[in-house]
Amino acid sequence: QVQVVESGGGSVQAGGSLRLSCVASGYKFRCMGWFRQAPGKEREGVAVAYTGGSATYYTDSVKGRFTVSQDGAKNTVYLQMNALKPEDTATYYCGADVGACRSVWDQSKYAYWGQGTQVSVSS
Repeated sequence: QVQVVESGGGSVQAGGSLRLSCVASGYKFRCMGWFRQAPGKEREGVAVAYTGGSATYYTDSVKGRFTVSQDGAKNTVYLQMNALKPEDTATYYCGADVGACRSVWDQSKYAYWGQGTQVSVSS
């Protein structure tokens, strides 16, 4: 049985940091990424890591602030979030793709999703 489980969300003030973790079990995924959904908005891609190598991908709004990393042996991906802003407030989801990160922002490619973890940033 495949499972994807996120952890590490919380509440911080603007400028603070949080680290999210996502562990997948039941399958060896080659592409794992972070997506977020703010109230009233569509889910959007944040950062993706290719667990078979070193490639990483970021949406423009988080470049220079967020860092995605992965431990392929553990089927785990992390999201280090620094300099958080109120507009980063959202539920963050981890998605796992059995492919090789060919369409990283196409959410239909991610067959498995976690339950989400809440990140709240106050001004």
